[in-house]
Amino acid sequence: MARIGLFGGSFNPIHNGHLHLIESARQELQLDRVILVPAGISPFKQSSQADVPSGAERCAMCRLAVASLPYCTVDDCEIRREGVSYTVDTVGYFRQQYPDAELILLVGSDMFLSFHRWWRYQAILQEVALAVVSRETADEAALAAQQQFLLQYGKIFLCHTPAYPISSTKIREIRKKGGNFSCYLPEKVVEYIVSHMLYLDAGEKGVSAEDGGVGNV
Repeated sequence: MARIGLFGGSFNPIHNGHLHLIESARQELQLDRVILVPAGISPFKQSSQADVPSGAERCAMCRLAVASLPYCTVDDCEIRREGVSYTVDTVGYFRQQYPDAELILLVGSDMFLSFHRWWRYQAILQEVALAVVSRETADEAALAAQQQFLLQYGKIFLCHTPAYPISSTKIREIRKKGGNFSCYLPEKVVEYIVSHMLYLDAGEKGVSAEDGGVGNV
């Protein structure tokens, strides 16, 4: 039976920390495949969509980032879905696509601790197992307590994945301030951000792409 990890997120932008988590989870959970699922309209972030590139742009960056990982692919099902995206719908879609696979939903520690507030979270755990792949700020006792609570509904894994000291928010801030952010992302993603003039203030977008080449970011 194939073991497939599902890793969703805004990926705004995808960065080396995400890739570190993907590889760590693949090894610890012995995953045969990992599927990245760029988020559509999140029910938790409907008021903060202004700083998000289009779904097509975020998907393109994801595909560039994982092009060298043969076990990793990108699925744009949430981008194609109209309206707010709920995880229960996404896992249902993948269960239809892979009826015989063991599906494992990869989440960060903050998402894990709030999982009981997700829409139809019990139904999610009927279709997939849940694995925590980031433990940057969460308390060990809180993680263990949440695991014990959720085990009544399905399988829960706690992965020992070291945190990677960067975030998409920080990268966007560095970019807007004109700093060098290239060390935090795959080279092809950096080139895409620069050539498409992403994460710039409105006034800066009038500068031509030639004036803001990769060597200057």
